[in-house]
Amino acid sequence: MISPIFLSVLLSSCAVQLVSAHGWLGSVTVGSQTFIGNVPNASPTGTVIRQIDDVDPVKGASNAFLNCGQNAQLASDVAQANPGDTVAFTWVNGDDGPWVHNTGPMQTYMTSCGSQDCSSFDSSDASWFKIQEQGRITPGGDWAMSLMNTGAPANVTIPSNIAPGNYLIRHELIALQIAQTEGGAEFYPACVQLTIGGTGTGTPTGEELVKLPGAYSDTDPGILVDAYSNPSADYVFPGPPVAAFVSGNTTTTAPSASSASASAAPSSSTSASGSCKKRRSVELVDDVRPRMLSRVMKSLLPQE
Repeated sequence: MISPIFLSVLLSSCAVQLVSAHGWLGSVTVGSQTFIGNVPNASPTGTVIRQIDDVDPVKGASNAFLNCGQNAQLASDVAQANPGDTVAFTWVNGDDGPWVHNTGPMQTYMTSCGSQDCSSFDSSDASWFKIQEQGRITPGGDWAMSLMNTGAPANVTIPSNIAPGNYLIRHELIALQIAQTEGGAEFYPACVQLTIGGTGTGTPTGEELVKLPGAYSDTDPGILVDAYSNPSADYVFPGPPVAAFVSGNTTTTAPSASSASASAAPSSSTSASGSCKKRRSVELVDDVRPRMLSRVMKSLLPQE
């Protein structure tokens, strides 16, 4: 018979590994300004990143949290930006280390907050347009997502001709390591609040606007897909095409300070596994630690 103490240690170790394999948007740099995101479910501080309450992925294409992440809350601040600025998204795992997933696309959407400041804008019924999508670095090669395994950010350029105004910019990672079964794809969306200046006139057409959720189906070819059996096959991005007014817009992933180049990490037929290193110490509310764990593993841990 397995002793309760051994079982508790085993489950706790597994839970930490699963947490490491999940994550959130740790920081964002808009132009020359860097903003730190709040740890999920921690006491919030001022930032431009909408805070989520759980490191688990969003599951299911019709999940309401596909909008801006797990129970995302309004952020208090708004970043000032200009057309053509680079927005650098730095994703971290559940231990606050580098992002661990390496298989799947990255996509970026924007929506107008209208005349109101985005810090008070309810995005649940917003209409979004796509400004970027990126899959594999080269045909049959590593996915661009894998470059973040070194701690590098994903860099997205704000369209150079976008009309001025208040916008949410939504960065999305879709992890496909178990997407060969329906419902297996893991979505990691995050929203950042911006005010964009300039004198541009670029706007999306009505046909290019979508709802999130609403733009995807769990059976879309880019969501229900075996990402390993035929790596040379063309990947079909879910959602709408990049808006026509966006010209030459792609995502790049810069090398981290500890990396000599931006070369892709080796790909694998399985997802990257998380480490068991100690989680960053933060000032958390009483119920944070259980919410930082996978909901499945949380239910297995001994109750205090």
